[in-house]
Amino acid sequence: MSNLKITCVIVDDEPMALNLVESYVEKTPFLVLKKKCSSAIEALEFIKSEPVDLLFLDIQMPDLTGIEFSKMLPKETRVIFTTAFDQYALEGFKVEALDYLLKPFDYAEFLAAANKANTWFALVKGKQQHSISEEKEFLFVKSEYKQLRIKLADVLYFEGLKDYIKIWLKDNPKPILTLMSLKSLEEELPETHFMRVHRSFIVSLDNIDIIERSQIIINKQRITVSEHYKPKFLEFINKNSF
Repeated sequence: MSNLKITCVIVDDEPMALNLVESYVEKTPFLVLKKKCSSAIEALEFIKSEPVDLLFLDIQMPDLTGIEFSKMLPKETRVIFTTAFDQYALEGFKVEALDYLLKPFDYAEFLAAANKANTWFALVKGKQQHSISEEKEFLFVKSEYKQLRIKLADVLYFEGLKDYIKIWLKDNPKPILTLMSLKSLEEELPETHFMRVHRSFIVSLDNIDIIERSQIIINKQRITVSEHYKPKFLEFINKNSF
């Protein structure tokens, strides 16, 4: 069995329906309930600060319907609709709902829908894992008439100097010099681990020691994040801050 856990939120304006789905979630080992919400507005506010994988979402609600709400969700968040009205089924599938539960439904029907979600997330997360495992772990660079194998995990940062690049490595006081443009190098590097932060610098995100205002400190070297690259870098900080 997979150890995959799916975080979820239940959204329904009927308290009895909320409690019933909550009892179903609690007996389903791979589901983790993050919140019960009595309106789409409340759920929208919650997932802004705490994204979740899956919504069990009623369709007919005041202020904002489940269908309208589903169109506002981030693409990573999937939906299983719950409703007493079968005329919404086609509309539900148009917004790519994983499934559609017609009230009143029992635990067996709920579990069948939850298993569909489990299969979908297992496939997606499996692909992501496969993609990460295929990322480059090293580069060959030409330096002084030799091809040197550089382990990317050892790189602190790349410094561009006109047509040359200095490659600064851990435990190596002198950089490796290679004839290459920073732009062409940037295209070869896995963006999950490296980011361009300045016209002249690409840094290893894994090796940042300190971030101080608009400066990064790596191995006692200060590198300024320029205005052009700041939005993307701030996005990285926000995603990894606690």
